Amino acid sequence: MKTAGALTGNLIDVAEQAGKLEQLGADIASTLEIGHDPMMQLAIAATGTKSIKLMTSIIVAFARSPMTMALAAHDVNALSKGRLMLGIGSQIKPHIEKRYSMPWSKPASRMREYVLALKAIWACWYEGAALEFRGEFYNHTLMTPMFTPPDGAYGAPPVLVAAVGPLMTEKAAEVADGILLHSFTTAEYIREVNLPAMQAGLARSGRSRADLQVVGAPFFVTGKTEEEFNRVKLAACNQIAFYASTPAYRGVLESIGYGELQPELTALSKAGKWAEMGQRIDDKLLDKLAIVGEPADISKKLAQRFGDIFDICSASVFTGDGYSAGEFSPSVADAIKQSSN
Repeated sequence: MKTAGALTGNLIDVAEQAGKLEQLGADIASTLEIGHDPMMQLAIAATGTKSIKLMTSIIVAFARSPMTMALAAHDVNALSKGRLMLGIGSQIKPHIEKRYSMPWSKPASRMREYVLALKAIWACWYEGAALEFRGEFYNHTLMTPMFTPPDGAYGAPPVLVAAVGPLMTEKAAEVADGILLHSFTTAEYIREVNLPAMQAGLARSGRSRADLQVVGAPFFVTGKTEEEFNRVKLAACNQIAFYASTPAYRGVLESIGYGELQPELTALSKAGKWAEMGQRIDDKLLDKLAIVGEPADISKKLAQRFGDIFDICSASVFTGDGYSAGEFSPSVADAIKQSSN
């Protein structure tokens, strides 16, 4: 199982941070679309590294046209000499419509078409195919030599799609090169919902599980001291409560018998009672939504829960210093590698 670490903080620090991840032995440096453009972050990271893979996890697809995304991905992939892994996600309707002022409809079907559009554009650039993509949501039928990138030696990057529900999972498995599973999930939900949908999508495209990379990013609650453990636990509980307040994730809670907690947390979030939300995550629920234990116990728990599912696993531990402050943990990375043996 390969390991990924998150790039966080200011743009001026990205090159140094990516270089440190490479030195620590991370296989992948990943970015989130929060306060910076992920492609800008990875372009900077490419200049400060030599071998580590660079992954958007995620960049918001529906905020951009497939052509815009294809060009940005091409640039980062060419700059990094073929090291980009393009992880895309749909976001949710309020953000797409109200923050990005872009259209929202049929997100799973739109995402399937988005991936196919990307691949059609790249086939035009790298293989000389005619650009004749016509779909329900996107149409790309014009490309001239002037607008074709000249530095296409490294070809197209793999496309991974973030999926939570069964329909998005199935559509992603049909056309994408990988699936990004959400941090807010359980082994029960993955096995009962995601894996069957994944197999259905693969069957539709005539592919096998070996053709799909599955990326997991579970919460890790661990620490070398009791103080560190409690700090990480508090941060994880607060973040889990934030996700659990979102109606779209209720199915995850229902997979372990906590479905009624979702509307309670939603009400607390609307009242601005953020601290109280984290207190509603009891130890039983935390153990279902996170890998909890001392560093020496993490590898066994990870292998038992997800060893046969994940191909790549984030080795970042959420510290609570900011929404994206997931610090790469060498001890967790070692546990991930041990769980693969």
